[in-house]
Amino acid sequence: MNNQATSFVHLHRHACAAKLDTRLRTRNSQVELIVFDLDGTLLNQESAISDYTSETLKLLAEHEIAYTVATGRALHSARAILEGHQFKLPQVFKNGVMIWHPEQGQISSGALLTVDELDHIVHACIHQRLTPFVFTFDEDQQSTVYHPPLQSGIEERLIHNLGVESDIRARALDEMPADAAITHVNAIGPGEAIKAVLRNADDEPHLVAYSGFAWEGREWRWLDVHHSDASKGGAIREMKELLGIKRVVCFGDNDNDLSMFEVADESYAPANANDAIKSAATAVIGHHDDEGIARFLRERFKL
Repeated sequence: MNNQATSFVHLHRHACAAKLDTRLRTRNSQVELIVFDLDGTLLNQESAISDYTSETLKLLAEHEIAYTVATGRALHSARAILEGHQFKLPQVFKNGVMIWHPEQGQISSGALLTVDELDHIVHACIHQRLTPFVFTFDEDQQSTVYHPPLQSGIEERLIHNLGVESDIRARALDEMPADAAITHVNAIGPGEAIKAVLRNADDEPHLVAYSGFAWEGREWRWLDVHHSDASKGGAIREMKELLGIKRVVCFGDNDNDLSMFEVADESYAPANANDAIKSAATAVIGHHDDEGIARFLRERFKL
């Protein structure tokens, strides 16, 4: 990683830690922190927080029960979903690549992709006729995504769903500066092509790649690649230290939640979760589209 990008990351990490509201830390000391995954967990099949779940979050806030999110989504694609639901604590995005501190309006991050790692994934995507979307951010908290020319209509829809058209800037891949702080790479396409890129990512020891079915149907898959040092579990450990939290209760449904389950004191999988998550969970609860998480919380905390 280049020196400028490394310095930028460390400056933001220390700045955010130094500026954390001490009253927030004291209020949450030795209290449980609830951590939600979003898609397939807290959100319903329409990728929204239902009215019942919204009311449950209000009850948590009224009872001063701390909660936050740890999601594979980027900040800009989750912001509208979380707005109005009192998510005031630091939030984990892109599977632990970055932590957003809403009270300070700052991002901290500690695991960026190197240029060589990026080249490996970009070439693998292009070889499979996939468009790699390379995400970066800078000192002004501005996000920019760089990509080569789009190759399909589904990639245009990905641009729309990622919020690239409004919240972040899009540029041609060859315009990306050499010292860019690269957070992650996304792609979408046919299942076999995505699986081929996943195999390529396995060749790099410091890369981790996740994939799942896309919204268009099971013939399409999404791809998310970032540095192996970034994980939901690692980010949750950092947040526990910053906030003085002693116990974590988490909810998740997919492989990218396993690291979070490992560090949590209690972990719960909705009925729609995959088998690996169910096996790692403290218990399996209701389906995400039946507001299983909200119903469990009302019983667990007697709301």
